[in-house]
Order: sequence, then structure tokens, then C-alpha cells
Amino acid sequence: MRKISTWMLTRMSLLIALNIILTRMQSIRVPIGGVEAFRIGIGSFPVVFAGIFLGPLAGGIVGAVGDFCGYFVNNVGGGYVPLITINAALRGIIPGLLISFFSMGRKSVGIVPLFLAVAVTLPLTDILLLPYILEFAYGLSRVVTVPPWAMQSAVKIPLYTILLHSLGRVTERILTPESGKGAMHLTTKIW
Repeated sequence: MRKISTWMLTRMSLLIALNIILTRMQSIRVPIGGVEAFRIGIGSFPVVFAGIFLGPLAGGIVGAVGDFCGYFVNNVGGGYVPLITINAALRGIIPGLLISFFSMGRKSVGIVPLFLAVAVTLPLTDILLLPYILEFAYGLSRVVTVPPWAMQSAVKIPLYTILLHSLGRVTERILTPESGKGAMHLTTKIW
């Protein structure tokens, strides 16, 4: 089993803190029936970022720990639901796996694989899984929760793609250990 290095822990903890701040403090919450039905914000961006640039394991850890700790920092009512934490972990695992599949051994990736990774992850976790979890846990109808999540994903997919590409290129030197050996690099190429 491969150990998680101190380098990786520091970057993951930074992204966990950013996830908690953006999700719990810097987003607009819309409650329905006394329970938070959806949030308007970019709180899941650090999770997707970790999954793509630090790997699927790191993305899953950032998503799960960020959601778990964020619940205790600032919750909106209702009990703790482990399925929501699993969904948050999937937001980091899925894009990391898709990027590694799209890169197929190459160490560089363009904007189209980033777009596809985000375009698969957000609808799967936010439109498909999360409304089912909210209906199961709190009794909120999917008829009420799916349309806002769908509209939010339609805005988030291009926004996250642009942010991932631009921030990935800027932070490439910071996030890559040992001068970038073996790390994923972004290119200006389409694919």
C-alpha cells in the first residue's frame, strides 16, 4: 500500500478547508420543508480539482472529509446522512478516474477531457444521486429538487471547466512535487 506523503496531506488539507468555506459559508442555501434542498455556489470545485490534479483517492478524501467536517461546522438542520458524504466523495473520485482514462498514459491533458470529466461528474452526482438521497433521507420530492440542481449544473459545467484549465495551469508548479516528475500537465491543445 502506498503511503500518503506530507506534501499530499498539506495540499489535501488546504482543499478541504477551501471546500468547507465555499460550501458552508460562501454559498446561498435554499431550504424546502425545513431542510436544505440545494445550494448555489462553487463549493464542490475544490473536490473536483483535487480529483483531477491530485488523483481519485485524494479527491475522494477531500470530498468525504470536507463534507463530514463541514456538517459539524455549519449544518442546516436535519441529521447527518452518510450517503451525502459518499456522494461528496464521488465528486472527487469520478473526475480523477475519467481524466486518467482520457489521458491514456500521457502526462498531459487538454480542455476537452476536463470538460468531459466535469460534464459526467456533476450531472451524475448532483442531478441523479443527490435528489434520490434527499428524497430517501428527508422526504423531499425529486420533482422539487431536480430542476434547481439541473440549472445549477448547466452553469457549473462550463465554469468549472474554465476554472480547472486556467487554475490548473497557474498552480501546476505549486501542486507538482519534485519539479513536476510524473504529474499531470495541462496543455493548450484541445485533446
